[in-house]
Parts: sequence; C-alpha cells; structure tokens
Amino acid sequence: MARAGNVHPKGNPAGQTASSGVQAETVQRLERATGALGTAAMAAMDAKLPWFAAMSAENRSWLGLVAQAGIAAFVDWIKHPERARPAVTGEVFGTAPRELARAVSLQQAVEMVRVIIDVVEARVDELAAPGGQANLREAVLRYTREIAFGAAQVYARTAEARGAWDARLEALVVDSLVRGEAEEGLHSWASALSWSSSPVAVVAGRADGDKAELLIEDLRVIARRARLDLLAGVHGHRLIVVVGGAPDPLAAARQLAGRFGPGPIVVGAAVPDLQSATRSAQAALAGLRAAPAWPDAPRPVDADDLLPERAIDGDQVARDQLVHGVYQLLLRGGPSLLDTVTAYLEQGSSLEATARMLFVHPNTVRYRLRRVAELTGYAPAEGRGAFALWVSIVLGRLAARPGLQAA
Repeated sequence: MARAGNVHPKGNPAGQTASSGVQAETVQRLERATGALGTAAMAAMDAKLPWFAAMSAENRSWLGLVAQAGIAAFVDWIKHPERARPAVTGEVFGTAPRELARAVSLQQAVEMVRVIIDVVEARVDELAAPGGQANLREAVLRYTREIAFGAAQVYARTAEARGAWDARLEALVVDSLVRGEAEEGLHSWASALSWSSSPVAVVAGRADGDKAELLIEDLRVIARRARLDLLAGVHGHRLIVVVGGAPDPLAAARQLAGRFGPGPIVVGAAVPDLQSATRSAQAALAGLRAAPAWPDAPRPVDADDLLPERAIDGDQVARDQLVHGVYQLLLRGGPSLLDTVTAYLEQGSSLEATARMLFVHPNTVRYRLRRVAELTGYAPAEGRGAFALWVSIVLGRLAARPGLQAA
C-alpha cells in the first residue's frame, strides 16, 4: 500500500506507473542496471550465437549499440506509460546503419532479441521492487512483442528498398547488354547485384503479353527451381534473359521457353562472367533478327547455328566467324580441300560428278569431305552444313579481293 501523501497528481499512487503497472522503484533499479544489462547481453550473444562471434568487429560493435538501445528504450517506455506503443523501430534499430540488415538476417535479429530478453528476464527478481516481479515480466513480454514487430518492419522496408534498387540495377544491366555497351560499365553493377555466377549466357525471344513484371517474376521462379541465377528485362517486344550458372545454356533456355512468346528463341554463346556478357547478348539479338530466314529452326536455337543467316543479314561478327573459322581453315588444310568442297557444292552434292571434275576417285572425294567436316564442324552432305560452307566460301572470297583486307 502506498504511504499517505505519496500520491500522483492525477490520483494514481506514485509507487507505480499509470498503465504498465511497473513500480517507480523498479524503474529506478532498471535505470541503474542499464549499463550492466547491456554488457550482460553482449556476453550472452557472444556465448550463445555462433554467427555473432564470427562477425567483424565493426558489425559486432553496431549490434552492441542495438542491444544497448533496446534495453534503454525498454526502460524509457515503462517510465513513460502515456505512450501507447514503444517506438522501437527508430529508437532501437535506427541506431545501426541500413547496411547492417544485409549482414544480419531477420532470423538472426530475432535470435539476438531473444537472447537480450532472456538476460533481462533472468534478472527480474533482483530488478523488480518487492511484489513487482509479475508486472515487470508482463512488461518485458509486451516489449518483446513490440521489438519483434519492429524488427519485421525494418527488414520488410529494407527488403522493399533493396528489391526496388535491385530491379533498377537489373534493368540497367539488361539495357547495357542490349545496347552493347563496353564491358567495363557492367563491373560495378555486377558487384552491387552480388552476381558471381559462371558461365553466363543471354537468351532472346519475344515477350509474351504486356505484363513485364509478372513475366519476369515467373521466370525467376523457374530459375530458382532449376538453381540458376537470372536477370531479365523486356525491351519493346523482346524479352532478354541473362542466365547464370548453367553448364548447358541451351538446356536452361528450354526450361524457360514456356514463358516466352511465339516465335524463335535464340541463345548466345556462354561467356565466363556478366562483365563479358555483351558478346553473348549481341549474338542472341543478331540471331533473333535473322531467325525468320530459317523458319524450321529448333526452339530454342543456338546463335552460332544461325551464323549463315546472321552473316547475310549484315552481322559482322558472324561474317568474321565464318571467314576465320571456316574459309581460312579450309585454306590452311590445303588447296585440295577448298577445291573439293567447292566442286561438290557446285555439282549438286554429287560424289561422282565431283570426282570426274577433279579427276580423282570418288573415295578420295569422300575422304576430303570428311576432312572438311572435321575441320569446320559443317558436313557438306547435310543441307545446313552445305549452306554454311557456301556462305563461308563466298564471304572468304569477297574478303580476299585485291585491295581489301581479309575480314
């Protein structure tokens, strides 16, 4: 019972606060013990949380401030019961930089709060005034709930901000790849996105529908299930997808193909990292432009399988690949190889006609054509192979015209 005369101006006994039921003497004891509680909380985190002990000194220091602020905010709250709810979001979590939310997961934050509250609860008997233990425990439980809500709010805001920032970075990366910007411009963005997947390949096709955000989110779900990293963007009617960590980009593209619109899907060559993905993107986009020339192309199709169409469409990279990777290989294989494959194609793929023209046995022609296939990867007897060889020979002859440098 409160002593006579010791009455609060509003009629409440001065021995306890108006709404929390915590006695003033308990508040005074808590104020005196704030520093010791903070030190005990740090020691408990160090002993019970392996991830805390493994953190950098800077982050440990920040978390120590969060712990101290949490205890101080608790004491301040029960001193001022007129506050409907403790302002834990700003008073507690506002003491640490936003970057700390990346180093400490929400689960770890909850574990830390639990340890701190355990430290306070373990000392309720000595901190509470006589008869005030139950009220102090109730106040601790209420505050624990508010801390949990506060932590969830902080992490939700951080995730929302981070998601929006990542989306902008993702759009910048995809836009840079589409425009063929220098590889150096991607380095900082790749670092900010924590992208370290290898290899990397770019897939291009038609966008399905006009809801880009939903489309990209569907692609992310598929990629997560396949344990792939993914960046994506819609540019006009084109859907551009950057796939990371796929040993077989063509197989990865098949898993994503269902979310592309009708028409061809072209997969650029795999490159070591995101910074060099411009080459893959340019090949995929050039292939997408040229793909209508091969209506029966597989879906998806490798950009290198469209080299002849790309070269005819004006893609200089494709022309260089065919000249250096086919025509000049044939030249280095000896004049008989180039003469044989040229005669074979001119004679409508007839072994006998080619042998008569070259005055050799048909088996000699067969041997040379096998050698052509081994060197270039294109079989003269197959339709696509014959087409690629013809285009390569034409481009090689044009590049070798007097007065012009080879492509």
